[in-house]
Amino acid sequence: MKYWLLKSEPDVWSIEQQKKAGSKGIAWDGVRNYQARNNLKKMEKGDLCFFYHSNIGKEIVGIVEVTKKAFLDKTDKSKRFLAVQVRFKQKLIRAVGLKNIKKNKDICHIQLVKQSRLSVMPIDTKSWKIICKMGKI
Repeated sequence: MKYWLLKSEPDVWSIEQQKKAGSKGIAWDGVRNYQARNNLKKMEKGDLCFFYHSNIGKEIVGIVEVTKKAFLDKTDKSKRFLAVQVRFKQKLIRAVGLKNIKKNKDICHIQLVKQSRLSVMPIDTKSWKIICKMGKI
């Protein structure tokens, strides 16, 4: 299993909307960056992803699970970009803000800090565990 981080603006798609999507989940689409697309391509069924509220909040608020590996994004007319299917797994008890991630010397190396505009990124196992602990899960 691999770990990832998916970013969404909460006024566009929030963790609450993801939860309401139910056990079938929803396609994580609309990604139009080649590096992010390549990350989507590497995802496997069962991988876990942090759900990050960008712009408003700037915090990790929950976890989603990949239920279907990469497929053509139906919203992309050029047929160059991909989507994955994800379903809600759980909310963090305490949201983990970007400021706290930057302050933590053990996780300040993650791409969320280094490449803040990237919308889909891998998370190493050690950082995943630390962030889960910070989020009280």
